[in-house]
Amino acid sequence: MYHRCMLTLATDLDALTRFGRALADPIRAQLLVAIRREPSYPSDLADALGISRTRLSNHLACLRDCGLVVAIPEGRRTRYELADARLGHALDDLRQAVVAVATDVTCVDAAEKDCC
Repeated sequence: MYHRCMLTLATDLDALTRFGRALADPIRAQLLVAIRREPSYPSDLADALGISRTRLSNHLACLRDCGLVVAIPEGRRTRYELADARLGHALDDLRQAVVAVATDVTCVDAAEKDCC
């Protein structure tokens, strides 16, 4: 039983690490938010983010490899969407939590200490 629990924990931690790694890059974070709003095509995503299609392709490959987005073939085009609707809810919740924490004053001397 203990071994099985540890395996689940390791798998869960691996998934969280992949999610964190994806969000750690500003372009990938923007991509996830954009795809959350509306599944899109690479050319539209590249234009919206103002990056080259080659650079976008590398970031989309990373997000696919992490299991966060899926590529849906549509004729000659490929549409990208979140791999699971729960990821969209997680992104929304995480964004709201981060914004709430960022607006809290955690240290009275923050301006003087340049710490918060």
